[in-house]
Amino acid sequence: MGQQNKKAGTGDVSVGSQSFVPARSVYIRTSACVAGTKEGEGPLGDRIDMVGKDDLFGCKTWEEAESTLQKEAVTLALGKAGMKAEEIRYLFAGDLLGQSTASSFGTASFGIPHMGVYGACSTCGETLGLGTMAVSGGMAEDVICVTSSHFASAEKEFRYPLAYGNQRPPSATWTVTGSAAFILTSEVSKRNRAKITGVTNGKIVDYGIKDSLNMGACMAPAACDLIAANLQDFGRKPEDYDKIITGDLGLVGQRALLDLLKEKNIDIEAQHMDCGIEIYDSNVQDVGSGGSGCGCSAVTLSAYILKMLEDGTWKRVLFVPTGALLSKTSFNEGMTVPGVAHGVVLEAIAG
Repeated sequence: MGQQNKKAGTGDVSVGSQSFVPARSVYIRTSACVAGTKEGEGPLGDRIDMVGKDDLFGCKTWEEAESTLQKEAVTLALGKAGMKAEEIRYLFAGDLLGQSTASSFGTASFGIPHMGVYGACSTCGETLGLGTMAVSGGMAEDVICVTSSHFASAEKEFRYPLAYGNQRPPSATWTVTGSAAFILTSEVSKRNRAKITGVTNGKIVDYGIKDSLNMGACMAPAACDLIAANLQDFGRKPEDYDKIITGDLGLVGQRALLDLLKEKNIDIEAQHMDCGIEIYDSNVQDVGSGGSGCGCSAVTLSAYILKMLEDGTWKRVLFVPTGALLSKTSFNEGMTVPGVAHGVVLEAIAG
């Protein structure tokens, strides 16, 4: 393991340049995910807790529908854990909409102290990292982390309204309509799904790319930087992980990531998996380069990755949600699209 730095009386142990190990055990107690019709038709459809009958989820607008996704995911997660909202100390939430309105409207009714988070499509990793800090540092026994995205609200926010009918190049990804919520706890229980044993916080990386329809290329450099930092900080090799899982690079971004890492003499081709490739069947579903959005990595983590850890198929994975940090204003002013990624080390619970 890389250099550890810990001051007397502090909680987490900092490792290397940008990672930490929780000072006390932090577990994913339970999780729940909700998704739209297209996701329900994909390879993970039968593992998703709730699939909507239509993508409006009984609401009048796409934005209200996305808020409903978060509300349902949190409600399901609490129900699985047998907990009430008042037992949760903090709620870490974020989404892609302006001022994270899907989160604020979707979670307001729970009355849990709210920490708004924005990391674009890396938000799932960022909330899990912040939640781990809170639990490990003794500031909370139980917290909940939730994020979401919606195809229609994201298209309206960042590209074009659906009625415009714009054409999408093959490099474009399809924003996942979905949400997932994760309850983190310090309590040891046979019901816990996985253990969080490390976090690597990412830096903003900007390669000067301006194409908002090629998010994979925008985010791949940040994923490369994060994975290299994690391996260096923890003194590990790619084969020390059963899987290294990025959030939503898609087919185009995956190739860019593998090439960038090879320039650093790091080969993760045998271990790499991308949530954006897993959540849809690109041979049948017309999704371009793959899935994207905050909900992409979150739903895949809840529905698939945690199950593989629970049944012992995987022992340790590096979960790396990726985000493209653009806004309507920055895009319209011709600015670049920087990327960011956050890494969470997840391990199966022995015994």
